[in-house]
Amino acid sequence: MMVSKKTLAVAAMALSVVFLLVAPFLFKPYGVFILSTWVVMTIAAIGLNLTLGYAGQVSLAQAAFVGIGSYITAYLTTRGWPFWSTYMLAGTSCFIVGWLLGYPALRVQHHYLAFVTLAFNTLVYLIFRNEEWLTRGIYGIMNIPRPEVLGWSMAKPIPFYYFLLAHLALISAATWALIQSPWGRAFIAVRENPIRALSLGVDTRRYTLMAFALGAGLGGISGSLYAALVQFIDPTPFALGLSLNLLLMVIVGGSGYFFGPFLGAVVAVLLPEWLRFAQGYYLMGYAALVMLLMIFCPTGLLGFADRLLTPKAKSDSGPNPVLPDSAAPQKAAG
Repeated sequence: MMVSKKTLAVAAMALSVVFLLVAPFLFKPYGVFILSTWVVMTIAAIGLNLTLGYAGQVSLAQAAFVGIGSYITAYLTTRGWPFWSTYMLAGTSCFIVGWLLGYPALRVQHHYLAFVTLAFNTLVYLIFRNEEWLTRGIYGIMNIPRPEVLGWSMAKPIPFYYFLLAHLALISAATWALIQSPWGRAFIAVRENPIRALSLGVDTRRYTLMAFALGAGLGGISGSLYAALVQFIDPTPFALGLSLNLLLMVIVGGSGYFFGPFLGAVVAVLLPEWLRFAQGYYLMGYAALVMLLMIFCPTGLLGFADRLLTPKAKSDSGPNPVLPDSAAPQKAAG
């Protein structure tokens, strides 16, 4: 008897949740740190998936938003501000910056938009590196404190990991609700056919700006958590390489699939660590595996799984038109 996609998805999700809950007790502190990094990068990739996967806008600026959030939290918490105020400020500031950047950037599309966001990412990185009076430049900001929750210190690795995991769960639930709402369906309509969406009364510019700004805001939240995780930041992690890595997470996992960023972050964050047994060759092996994935799974791992599990008759019938008032997006469940 063939098992339905929904059953497989629920089973995979349940196993993943169980693993994430018990994993800290199976690994040494470095392993817990890597898992925590996966959680933080997944949040940033969820934001980019809103921009790229659901609204169809290519952005290479996500590392800049992660960096802005990190520096806001690092600069203020080391001067006595409580973490939660800097956390909210980081997310709000990146949302506003993303909205303002969207106005000129979204006058262009596709690879032209990628160049605009690339320029913004480079500008922000140069500010981080050169404005020592604000960011301490290459010397970085150290001794970033971790937060307390109801008097419970998050200073140790395992409590902080669960703190991050709770954030991921809440952000995932909020993102799922957004995708299932009319806003999410409008994002899909703008991505699939902006001219048709506009003719149906969808304010394509407003929805695109909102997707861009929400993705930036999640990048800021991810950056705030990243600063508390590593407790030392300098400009290096927020260069173009991080934006490309986040783009890789979204595309390899499955752009436009809800669980795409989760799986993509496994490939981009955890897989290189698992390949370290190859010593000096692990980066070559990682690059080869990613290239093979892109050759054989151009729609990402979840897109490939979706094709395997979809009956042939359905796959030959062609995609259904996506309208703002139509059913929930087909890719949401991953």
